[in-house]
Amino acid sequence: MYQPENEIYREGLDELASHYKKIIELLGEDSGREGLKKTPMRVAKAMQTLTRGYEMDAHKVLTDALFKEDYSQMVIVKDIDFFSLCEHHMLPFYGKVHVAYIPNGYITGLSKIARVVDIYSHRLQVQERMTLQIKECIEQTLHPLGVMVVVEAKHMCMQMRGVEKQNSITTTSDFSGAFNQAKTRQEFMNLISH
Repeated sequence: MYQPENEIYREGLDELASHYKKIIELLGEDSGREGLKKTPMRVAKAMQTLTRGYEMDAHKVLTDALFKEDYSQMVIVKDIDFFSLCEHHMLPFYGKVHVAYIPNGYITGLSKIARVVDIYSHRLQVQERMTLQIKECIEQTLHPLGVMVVVEAKHMCMQMRGVEKQNSITTTSDFSGAFNQAKTRQEFMNLISH
């Protein structure tokens, strides 16, 4: 996501940059050489951007666009791109999130579902917890008849280090309410696979 140069960063930016300078030096590099002089501040700004979800309230995002509606069929927002940082190695994991809910008198703006994904993915995460948090936020805020979330991701911690498997994809899911019925889950899975 593009951020303008005049973006306001959170408190602690200078301190974060000084820590990155020290990390660069501990890795054996010269933090004063031309290509690395501004790197500590660039990385500090990048990390604040990549973790901006801590400053946002996902429930408020949904309630700000809450509309009374008698629609009671499945609402699906699929192929929501996301990028996150694995909390174990602080390396990226990325992929797609698919969300379905069955309204119970209220709907929310469709873009707000994507914003919820953005908020939870912009934190230090594990895929399993992120899946659960997205589901619980929608469930607790909209009180739908059911919610289902499927996350498909590639993890750089598996691709760049350790096992070094380039093509593996991790899939997680969580569901509640009407999605406890296998038929409803299968309908959702069929719809997101096309």
